Amino acid sequence: MKTKKFTGLLAAAIFAGTLLTACGSNQEKTTSDTGSKEKEKPSYTFRLADNQPADYPTVVGDKKFAELVEERTDGRIKIEVFPSAQLGDEKSVLEQVQLGAIEFTRINASPLAEFNKDFSVLGLPYVFESDEHLWSFLESEKGTELLDGLEQSKMKGLAYYDSGSRNFYSTKELKSIDDLKGLKIRVQQSEINIDFMKAIGASATPMPYGEVFSALQTGIIDGAENNLPSFDSSNHYQEAKSIILDHHQRIPEVLLMSDAVWDKLDEEDKEIIKQAALDSVETQKIEWDKWEQRSEKKLKDEGVTFTEVKDLKPWQDAVKPMVEKHSKDYKDIMDAIEQARP
Repeated sequence: MKTKKFTGLLAAAIFAGTLLTACGSNQEKTTSDTGSKEKEKPSYTFRLADNQPADYPTVVGDKKFAELVEERTDGRIKIEVFPSAQLGDEKSVLEQVQLGAIEFTRINASPLAEFNKDFSVLGLPYVFESDEHLWSFLESEKGTELLDGLEQSKMKGLAYYDSGSRNFYSTKELKSIDDLKGLKIRVQQSEINIDFMKAIGASATPMPYGEVFSALQTGIIDGAENNLPSFDSSNHYQEAKSIILDHHQRIPEVLLMSDAVWDKLDEEDKEIIKQAALDSVETQKIEWDKWEQRSEKKLKDEGVTFTEVKDLKPWQDAVKPMVEKHSKDYKDIMDAIEQARP
């Protein structure tokens, strides 16, 4: 089966490369008054994959990016956005981006640690004290270096998008860190998340995201953690009526391009695409803020109890040994995070 899958992806990559060559071939036109020939800039039609719904903030950002590219190239470069995982799940899309079969995608930074271990630092709990602190780091030289480091895995990092902060929610009342002790909490599969749960006294229960709702219903898990829009859109609030805003992780989204496709572009087109990606960030962040506010209002209207953590020290003290364990090989990044504090 793996051989068939690889063969299929390879065929898709060859087909995409053929298309790119055809679409991007230089065309010659003759000027009417001199009869001399000059080369026209190549035209392209690219695809951008996103696994979120069409009105989700990341997709709004994707569409703004596509709009800016088309506008700044006078329609010569078109980027078609495919939301709702139309082009495949996250893992298969990433593989196709590496091969050049899909030109762009938007993905959360967490899975990128598989390709560049430096990204794992972004998932450490409580390393960013606020959204301002996160963006100060992401927009720094070290944040840019993280994006550039993806080129060794055949991906070009273009820009970061907002994904808010992650918080714990449960079918049981959550008022303090002590209330998490002994609870079975669904987390994304990673050594950092499992060690994080151990540090705060909870029991890590990795499982696919699509199984969380029924697991909350049946008591297989006591709770989970995510950002507010996801807590809302997943309907997990129908079972978990208590959320504690500890903002333990602020993990950004990343807008990516296939490095194979990037290398085929001339310098002017590269600059247009890179700048359009950066210019789309503000639109995406504004949309994210709107979603968070709408979600918070809806959740409160639906009877969810919110508790804001006012003193993070007990939480930070609890995870300090595991943060030190996982960050010891990334001193330069941790120093840059510290320097980015507002």
